[in-house]
Amino acid sequence: MKFTLCYLIRDGKYLMLHRTKKEVDVNKGKWIGVGGKLEEDETPAQGIVREIKEETGYDAHDCIFRGVVVFKYNNNPPEDMYLFTCQDFSGSQKICDEGDLAWVDIDKIEDLNIWDGDRIFHRLLREGKGLGEDKIYLTLDYKDDVLMSDKLEYRKDLI
Repeated sequence: MKFTLCYLIRDGKYLMLHRTKKEVDVNKGKWIGVGGKLEEDETPAQGIVREIKEETGYDAHDCIFRGVVVFKYNNNPPEDMYLFTCQDFSGSQKICDEGDLAWVDIDKIEDLNIWDGDRIFHRLLREGKGLGEDKIYLTLDYKDDVLMSDKLEYRKDLI
């Protein structure tokens, strides 16, 4: 399965989604970026623009592809998450039906209840990784909420 994930950036803050509203949700109680499952025949770039609009109300104008995070959870099939950042957006924020949106200082993200693997790619984003030709390719292997292993590569062939 393929997903998108984006961190909208404004004034040194990320727009974070605290997943609190769905009863059955692997992300329940966690803070994540916005995004979701790609629809049939949708590119990651199209999917992230749609998801940003659906979840936040914002119109994204320039999402920057940073890489792919392969999320392996228990015995489920691996999920590819196309990772983006976006500073060019407009419109008004709306209430999200998946949780509560909040602008969080980038240097305070580590204080939130986030996945351990997210800590890895948040560090990479802060360091400016994935902005050039070499995109982040990070594989995360979880057993329930415990990160069992991670593998970081840089690749040119992702999109």
